[in-house]
Amino acid sequence: MRCFTICCSRDASSPTRQRVNIDAEISDVENAKLYSYKELKIATDNFNPANKIGEGGFGSVYKGRLKDGTLAAIKVLSAESQQGVREFLTEIVVISGIEHENLVKLYGCCAEEDHRILVYGYLENNSLSKTLLGGRYSGIQFSWKTRTKICIGVARGIMFLHEEIQPHIVHRDIKASNILLDKDLNPKISDFGLAKLFPDNQTHISTRVAGTIGYMAPEYASRGQLTRKADIYSFGVLLMEIVGGRFNTNKRLPSEDKHILRRAWRLHEQGDLVHLVDTALEGDFDVDEAHKYLKIGLLCTQEKPNNRPSMSSVVRMLTGEMVVDEKTISRPGLMPQFAPMESSQSNISYTSSPGSGKKDMLLSSQNTTMTYATMSYTSIYDRSN
Repeated sequence: MRCFTICCSRDASSPTRQRVNIDAEISDVENAKLYSYKELKIATDNFNPANKIGEGGFGSVYKGRLKDGTLAAIKVLSAESQQGVREFLTEIVVISGIEHENLVKLYGCCAEEDHRILVYGYLENNSLSKTLLGGRYSGIQFSWKTRTKICIGVARGIMFLHEEIQPHIVHRDIKASNILLDKDLNPKISDFGLAKLFPDNQTHISTRVAGTIGYMAPEYASRGQLTRKADIYSFGVLLMEIVGGRFNTNKRLPSEDKHILRRAWRLHEQGDLVHLVDTALEGDFDVDEAHKYLKIGLLCTQEKPNNRPSMSSVVRMLTGEMVVDEKTISRPGLMPQFAPMESSQSNISYTSSPGSGKKDMLLSSQNTTMTYATMSYTSIYDRSN
C-alpha cells in the first residue's frame, strides 16, 4: 500500500485546481477500478430514491447492480462538502488493495467531472445501528451466539488494521453505524474516510480531532494525539452496545443510566455487571461469557490509554485463548460532557462548519489546538450520523 499526503487548502483551491489534485491522487492509487458516471447512473436507476439504503453527513448510499450483474453499495459524495473530498481521497487510498473477511470490499470509484462516488460490495443486512440497536422492526434475531460472532469479527478486523498490514491503519470512527452485516450476519468494518496510516516508528500522530461523540477516546478528543488505543476505546464502547442492545447514550433513561460506560462501571463496582445484558435475550445467554465480554469492554475503555490491551490481546480474550484479569480493570475514561462534574468542568458550545451542515463541538475550557496539514483547528469534528 502506498502512503499519500492529502492536503486541501481552505483558501487556495479553485474548483479546477481541486479537481486536478483529486484526479492526480486517484491516478496514483493501485487496485481501484474507475467507473463512469453513466455506468453508475444506470446501476442505480438514475439514483432512484427507492434504491437509497443510507444517508450521512457527506452524501447518500444507493443499492445498485453493475453491468456484470454484481450488486453494489454506491456511496455518492455531496458536491457541497469540502471535508467530504478529503474523506473521499482518504477512503480510496486506505482501503484499496487490502482485503480481509471483516472489512468492506472497495470495488472502485468515479471521479468524473465533479462527481465523487465510491463503489463497495453490497451487504444485505445494513448496519448494527439500524438493526440491533435502532431497529427491532428489522426482524433479525440477534442471539447471544450471533452477538459473540459479531464482536470477534469486528475485533479481528481492527487487529488486521492495527497489526497485520504496513503501514498500520487507525480507523478513527469505529461505531455501530460503520459495522455492516452480510446475509449471514458476519460483520464488515466500513467508512475509512477518517482513517490514518500509522508508521511503526511513530508513537502517536498529532491531527485534527474527528470522530463520533460517545465513541471517541477522551485523551484523543482533548489533545489531538492519535494512537491505536483510540480505536480500542471505541471498540470497547461498541462491545458494550452489542452486549447491552442499546446505544452508548440514551437520554430517555434516568441520569445515572444515560451513558453506558457510567452504568457499566457502577454495576461492575456492585458486582452486578450482568444487569447490562440486553433484556431482549430473555435470559438466553451464557452468563459467564457475558460477564467476560463486558469486562473486556471495560478494559478497552480505561481512562489511561496504556492500560488498554492491544487488539490481538482483545481477540484472544474474546475467543477464550487468554484469561481476562479483572483485577487490572480501572475506571473508564469519559468525555467531559459525560463526567459527573460536567456542568462545572467544561464550557461546551456548538458552531456550524461552513459547507458541512454539521456541528463542531468546542471544548473552550481546554483551549485545545489540533493541526492538520497547514490548518489549525480548535474543534472536534463530530460524525454522529
